[in-house]
Amino acid sequence: MMPPVFRFAPSPNGFLHLGHAYSALLNFERARESGGRLLLRIEDIDATRCRPEYEVAIYEDLAWLGIAWETPVRQQSEHLADYRAALEKLSALGLVYPAFESRAEIAKLVAAREADGPWPRDPDGAPLYPGDARSLSADERSRLIASGAPYALRLDIAAACRRAAGLTWNELGEGPDGEHGIVPALPEAWGDVILARKETPTSYHLSVVVDDALQGVGEIVRGQDLFHATAVHRLLQTLLGLPEPAYHHHRLMRDGDGRKLSKSSWSTGLRELRAAGVTPAGIRQLVGLG
Repeated sequence: MMPPVFRFAPSPNGFLHLGHAYSALLNFERARESGGRLLLRIEDIDATRCRPEYEVAIYEDLAWLGIAWETPVRQQSEHLADYRAALEKLSALGLVYPAFESRAEIAKLVAAREADGPWPRDPDGAPLYPGDARSLSADERSRLIASGAPYALRLDIAAACRRAAGLTWNELGEGPDGEHGIVPALPEAWGDVILARKETPTSYHLSVVVDDALQGVGEIVRGQDLFHATAVHRLLQTLLGLPEPAYHHHRLMRDGDGRKLSKSSWSTGLRELRAAGVTPAGIRQLVGLG
């Protein structure tokens, strides 16, 4: 029997904080207790925000915490061909289309729709895609792409859900409302999600399911802020014929006002806490791991 595989997958777009420490330590402990493997993955697709100094800091902070991981580290920016192949497979199924509206144009469309009542929003609170790019002819799409117009490649969620109905996942942790065990996946709640952009060859949703499958990750330990996104991931896994991992969503670390920690919250940054004399054992106490 193969040992279970876990992963911690930060983005190098800022310094790590207590929330990252909690997630990394949980992955490390679960891998150690189960005799499994811990992988580190650097999710550096966003070239405009990711910086080498943040990546170096990730390695330093994790090593300081006493966390060990296998090498080599997978960097998403080095595996664009993997995501392109997955996107082409979905396109061959007729499930992907280009949408040419800018963010400002989408905001105007939503405002116009809301003149007739509330426009539906996804579990993160963002409005669902309101455009009609699905109805563009192949010739019109080709003309716009040839003209150099920016576009986003979106998943036709209705058609995708018809191909993969009745999805669930095995929740080993707990969702925001106490969900546990076999949880129904409702990807239609997200609308036509973006899978790639003209200037960015993949999205978080697409790259994360491809990476987890290629790396053999069997249990995904991550924060509750990604609980509902699991529905999209289960849909993509099914459409692409990828294995189904188990999921373990954990509580989020929050500040004194109840907000989820962010990389701009200096008071909870690991580098700042270390400079203030907090020890790795102290970090474990701060995140509730004793």
